[in-house]
Amino acid sequence: MSSKLPLSGVVITKNEADRIVRCVSSLSKVCREVIVLDSGSTDATVSLASEAGARVEHQDWLGFSSQKNAVIGLASQPWVFLLDADEWCEDKDIVQLQNLMTSPQFEQADVWNCQRQTYFLGKSLSFGGREKEPVERLFRNTLRYLPAQVHEKLDLSHQRVKSANIRIQHDTARSYTEFSAKLDGYAALFAEQNILKAKKAYAGQPTIHAFFYLMKNYLFRGGFLDGKQGFYYHWLHARYVWMKYKLLADKAHASPLN
Repeated sequence: MSSKLPLSGVVITKNEADRIVRCVSSLSKVCREVIVLDSGSTDATVSLASEAGARVEHQDWLGFSSQKNAVIGLASQPWVFLLDADEWCEDKDIVQLQNLMTSPQFEQADVWNCQRQTYFLGKSLSFGGREKEPVERLFRNTLRYLPAQVHEKLDLSHQRVKSANIRIQHDTARSYTEFSAKLDGYAALFAEQNILKAKKAYAGQPTIHAFFYLMKNYLFRGGFLDGKQGFYYHWLHARYVWMKYKLLADKAHASPLN
């Protein structure tokens, strides 16, 4: 690869020893610095990340948005490339990133959307909306995430956003059981985050949202074409959609205002 770019690669971690090297090695090919912010790993994540070339810092868990804002705050370069520990870029996309950042149009945006390619249980998903999922990962280091417990988003107010032909690979789950448990946790966070909206919950809301998720992603977007992995992936996501609205409805029923 050519010389490093004015780019900080940043990652938040906890117990990611089996995949952190792949992530850090990917970032190290192009970034002038790679920063890993760990929240208390009990495996070899910290030592492996350091050996792979990252600067590792510690921060007790603050929540997804705040933790990501904390690692962005450590960046010294004007631009940030943020990956999760289960993500990486192939060499061809590193080249695309280099070409973009050295092109005249690069400074015409504050945020560049990348495309995320999801792997599930060993298969690259080619349908169902998970083959080119837009994600905001390349941005100026002055940007921060909006407060959120889950599904955090960058504050894009008054920012110029463009799309880049850069693919991020995402190995979303080690196992069916792990992925199911992770989505259960996200559902609980969603319900807690939206507690003020709980009073607007209505009968049948969980089932309706889950049904339309399957119709949109599994049927209309062709998720079924990804075989059994596509079925399991979208079934678990539909279950997640059902559960988050079920938990929200439970909060509505438990509210003293009802």
